[in-house]
Amino acid sequence: MGPSGSGKSLVGAALAAQVRARFVDGDDLHPAANVAKMAAGIPLTDADREPWLDVVGRVLARESHLVVACSALRRVYRDRIRVAAPDAVFVELVVPVTELAHRMSRRDHFMPPALLDSQLAVLEPLAADEQGVRIANDADLVAVVDRAASLLKRRLGGEAAG
Repeated sequence: MGPSGSGKSLVGAALAAQVRARFVDGDDLHPAANVAKMAAGIPLTDADREPWLDVVGRVLARESHLVVACSALRRVYRDRIRVAAPDAVFVELVVPVTELAHRMSRRDHFMPPALLDSQLAVLEPLAADEQGVRIANDADLVAVVDRAASLLKRRLGGEAAG
């Protein structure tokens, strides 16, 4: 989880490969209307996000060994996912704002850099009482994935991360 540019897709896919899980990019679960809205530079509303979050939750609930990249910026969004997938564990990728903006400006994605501020305005970091971990995405991919897997394993009491 995290705002656009935090590395959710890249880290999520690599983490899934490391723990031998299937990877799903939450961007692929958005309805076409949401993608068109974001591509036009219009921030999504909670009403826009709710059906998408329900789909994310259902996808997570169908499989026990799955990694889904999903912004899940606010606690209420994560709680909505947990309605369908109560055992969902979140990994928040923490990246400085200037780096997020830099990454977004260098990629070809439907989410324009102009929407970063709207994402940061609603971002609620993962709380201590939520199942998951916060990690800095400030190193090479292998190091970040290793850190995520290690922290997840500790947080989950030695269970396999994934």
